Amino acid sequence: MNSVAQSFERAKTLLEMQRPADAERELRGLLAQDPQNALAHSLLALALISQGDVTGAVDAAREGVRLAPDHWFPHYAAGQVYHRVRQGDPALAAARTALSLAPEQASVWELVVRIHLLRCEWAYAADAARRGLALAPEDSDLMSLLARALNMLGEADQAREAAARAVSLDPESATAHLMYGWVMLTRGDPRQAADAFREVLRLDPNLGEARDLLVAALKERNPLNRFLNRLRLRYRGGWWMVFLLPAVPPVVALFVLIALLHWAAWVAESWTVLRLARSRATSLLFEGAEARTALICCGLAVAGVALLALGVGLGLDTVGTAGATVMALVTPVQEAVHTGAPAGRRVLYGWAVLLALTAVASVLSGTFVPALLAAYAALATVWIAAGVRRLFRSGDVLP
Repeated sequence: MNSVAQSFERAKTLLEMQRPADAERELRGLLAQDPQNALAHSLLALALISQGDVTGAVDAAREGVRLAPDHWFPHYAAGQVYHRVRQGDPALAAARTALSLAPEQASVWELVVRIHLLRCEWAYAADAARRGLALAPEDSDLMSLLARALNMLGEADQAREAAARAVSLDPESATAHLMYGWVMLTRGDPRQAADAFREVLRLDPNLGEARDLLVAALKERNPLNRFLNRLRLRYRGGWWMVFLLPAVPPVVALFVLIALLHWAAWVAESWTVLRLARSRATSLLFEGAEARTALICCGLAVAGVALLALGVGLGLDTVGTAGATVMALVTPVQEAVHTGAPAGRRVLYGWAVLLALTAVASVLSGTFVPALLAAYAALATVWIAAGVRRLFRSGDVLP
């Protein structure tokens, strides 16, 4: 039995070191000696879910619960497995069962917080985090989760204090710095947010989410980009406005204003990304595709202005209108880039290509109407992209 206990402890240590494959081998050896070990089955479930083996993890978790229904850990492990595969109801049920058996376990309260956050139940998450912190006031992860819940509840000052407290509790925690940076970013302090995300990448260079948030913080440091992006996110207009057009024709002007606002924001975004991608200090943060897209969009804006000026100067309506279309293509290209689902991106890229071909055909045919319609359609991609994203949803990534 001594060797079984030692194997169990080794497996726990390997999981803490983020070596789930080694932990799995250790646990399978343990279970070969003691196949009725409920805790080993539960720990195996955590090792398997860390490697993406959902079916194996669920089976192992259920076996652990079957063998030891009155022990809190198998229920906790089952809750972790269900939570990681985004099955909120069974995860919460398992976590509550674990709490009923061991309400003094702060780790179970942390799981409850995470489940409520996944379900966007911010008030419940904040309450569970406070209960966990009453048991473990020095737990940096729980403090970080509390900061997130408070931030989503709009309690900015408390969220900032909790995030700063999490960092002070564990200055070497990438999670604490990530949450602090996220709170600072959402509360309008991109400079401090960028510093926090840089610290996250120093502590954990493989955390891609921190890289994305650092890029977002650097973009937000540009005052024009920040102003236009906030306007763009605030003023989208609703699909229901379409039904007002027959009764209230002036609504067309509002549609045009919103579309132009989005276009200006995307141009500012392209310029900001291009500038950061060409800077030595930040160039490594940008993938080649992202920098190329920014370059393409800036090129579209410049080429469109040139064609528009040429058309006006020579009195060629078709060339001038085609120039307006080329400028407007910035919107569909950027909307495509910022669409998470690959299928949605392909649809929007195809839409952009179709509009570009329409502009070319308009010039070749000598009539400006197709190009004018294409320009309007390109600007209206704001609403088309929203519909595409609803059809092709991607997984939500949350810090």
